[in-house]
Amino acid sequence: MVDTINYFKKRLKIQQQLGLWIGLADADGYCAEIAANAGYDWLLVDGEHAPNNVRTILTQLQSIAAYPSQPIVRPVTGDVALIKQLLDIGAQTLLIPMIETAEHAELMVKATRYPPEGIRGVGAVLARASRWANIPNYIHTADQEICVLLQIESKKGLDNLDEILQVEGVDGIFIGPADLSAELGYRGQPGHEDVQKIIVEMIKKIHKANKAAGIFTADEALIRKYIALGVEFIGIGVDTCLLMDSMKQLLGKFKTVEPMLKTSNGYN
Repeated sequence: MVDTINYFKKRLKIQQQLGLWIGLADADGYCAEIAANAGYDWLLVDGEHAPNNVRTILTQLQSIAAYPSQPIVRPVTGDVALIKQLLDIGAQTLLIPMIETAEHAELMVKATRYPPEGIRGVGAVLARASRWANIPNYIHTADQEICVLLQIESKKGLDNLDEILQVEGVDGIFIGPADLSAELGYRGQPGHEDVQKIIVEMIKKIHKANKAAGIFTADEALIRKYIALGVEFIGIGVDTCLLMDSMKQLLGKFKTVEPMLKTSNGYN
């Protein structure tokens, strides 16, 4: 029988989980499988800033499924129809960007629930999520395994955080430090002291509301800071950046400042 337990959601309140951003968007899922094999707790398949679509996300979900790493899918936007498709191809945890109001948060929760609690279309017989109606009672049990993470990354979202935190069905709040720092006047400086003060206060509010907090940073000092603050899920790297960095490091070991020129007798 297919294991439909959402282990990311199950662990969200009992242990910290470290993840990796997946942005290579390969159509055959090979890069996603390499990342899954590395042993991260979760992998974020990015449909917002990476060139992913429903089909490429599906392939990556299939590749990750063989490993303990848990997939999280970030759609390009909080669109009800797109969320329906992502859930049907098997996504159980969604990180929805640019949430700014409690009303939008409520709509996102409803989009992940079957009626009468929500508005998710009931088409499970066509869906990988139900293994094409081969999982008994899927439509009756699916809601409890869906994990809704909302991304707060704007001044408006920050101003409405208290109301958003009151929305039932929201499992966690992900703080988007890049966009948030830009909106606060510190573009490219998510580690700025003023931005960090606001982020720490956000984390405290999220925990006080009994929600899980999440964030991304590749800064080692900030990673350790967020771990110490009890942030439940932390993205600590991006596959594209890791690949680029390792490529540059390798080239830098052997590429001289002045290129050697070939003469009739060889290279000088």
